[in-house]
Amino acid sequence: MTDFVRACAAAEVPAGEATGVDIDGTPVAIVHTEDGEFFAIRDVCSHAEVPLSEGDVEGCTIECWLHGSQFDLRTGKPTGLPATEPVPTYPTRVADGDVFVNISATQESVK
Repeated sequence: MTDFVRACAAAEVPAGEATGVDIDGTPVAIVHTEDGEFFAIRDVCSHAEVPLSEGDVEGCTIECWLHGSQFDLRTGKPTGLPATEPVPTYPTRVADGDVFVNISATQESVK
């Protein structure tokens, strides 16, 4: 798991919620969906620059608490206005009860 760093314990993020962490100075929201998947997305809304980790998670979407912008957790692309710019998403792995994130590589769909 080179380039992957430990973000948090998987147990620290209940299903259907997100938590904000700092990985080498990068704010990252670790999201645990209701179906058990983990995602990592930059913890800054591209519209209002507030933490996405404080928003609501529904399916594979996180909603910014301030203005309601929604982002696809798989791609970082906005799925609801007012945001029009994507946010970076990062490869995520779960091993030995911990969530690991590679912030040096963004997912292929967001450049």
